[in-house]
Amino acid sequence: MPSENAASSSKRKAPEPSPEAEHDRFCPSDTSSFTSQAEFAYLIKPKKRQKKEGDAAKPKGKGAKSKAAAKGKGKGKTRGKGKAAEDDENEAGAGSGTTEPAQPTNRTLPEAIAFPPKIEGTTRIAAWNICGLAAAQKKTARGSVGTTEFTGVAAQGFKSYVEAEDPDVLVLTETKVNNAPVDPALTDRYAHRYWSIADKKTSSGRSEGGAAGTAILSKVEPLSVDYTLPGHPDPSSVKGRIVTLEFASCYLVGTYVVNAGTGLKTLDAKKEWNTHFEAYIRALDAKKPVIWTGDLNVAPTALDLTNPKPNWNKTPGYTEAETRSFARILNASGAEPDAPKFVDVWRETHPALKHYTYFSYRFSCREKGIGWRLDMFVVSERLVERVKMCEIRSDIYGASDHCPVVMELESPL
Repeated sequence: MPSENAASSSKRKAPEPSPEAEHDRFCPSDTSSFTSQAEFAYLIKPKKRQKKEGDAAKPKGKGAKSKAAAKGKGKGKTRGKGKAAEDDENEAGAGSGTTEPAQPTNRTLPEAIAFPPKIEGTTRIAAWNICGLAAAQKKTARGSVGTTEFTGVAAQGFKSYVEAEDPDVLVLTETKVNNAPVDPALTDRYAHRYWSIADKKTSSGRSEGGAAGTAILSKVEPLSVDYTLPGHPDPSSVKGRIVTLEFASCYLVGTYVVNAGTGLKTLDAKKEWNTHFEAYIRALDAKKPVIWTGDLNVAPTALDLTNPKPNWNKTPGYTEAETRSFARILNASGAEPDAPKFVDVWRETHPALKHYTYFSYRFSCREKGIGWRLDMFVVSERLVERVKMCEIRSDIYGASDHCPVVMELESPL
């Protein structure tokens, strides 16, 4: 029988709704942000400052060639990446003068959405922070997808993407739903649906609707499902943030990781989450390989956001505590010899590329290419050889302020 689950316990039961204290990052329903407009304006004007500083560094009377060299040197100097994060970019070869493919700057979905067919013998997994399912469904994609014409609600942007991508497993984060949706576009496509739902309430207890929300929709039936983060002292804060499916050959963990908050006011909550998640993913890996995906709410290195230096230890998602926790999970250097290794798949296959998955709706960030890479696939090292493709669907912007990420893994799950 088809599976339709809203989380309420650790195994195929739903947790009781509880208050959720997080505000979401730059979503239409929230006017707060992690920087003020003045601070953000500072972040989006590095080129003008670099030009002035570069000009000041120019030697006089050296000729055009030496002036150009000095100007280039001045620019490079002003592009600081923030403490230890500088090493990550240097090692990746950033700033080497190589030409990177430009990321699209469209503000709305393309009129036609199409992707290459799935590689034969693979399972396609897509993950997307939709910044509210209801909002994503209202933002239209004009025209048709492939040969299928859409009418009414089925013509909306979210549905158009799902139809074109047709993933075998779809991980959704920041769903902001109060109940498991019954949209035929999802129920007809995915027989097995698992929704972890959180409530956001005022101090008086009045419901304000879903605040977080994570879901995994699958064409493949899992062996088990879990909605908890073992060991976390506040299970209610975990609701809506994690779903784990067990398959025959691996675990799939979808997360909408806690945000460190405006002014880093919830950084302690993020640290608490990280402590228990590090232990959890390692415990899972001891049983079977793990695929971890969703909105991980961290820019792992200086390559993963447009303006690293002014954001370092000031902005949620790019603090020493958060980046170090992510690095500990990867354990790339083997610093913890008894711990497993994990791989950030997209970064592994695109070692120097500065492409992002999140662009704020505010301040024309999309058009200016000002973004963060927060959504990704992290897999157990021994799974890497089964990965056949991993990409950011960079054109898919406008239904949400995030772009989907997709990975194809040699079947079966």
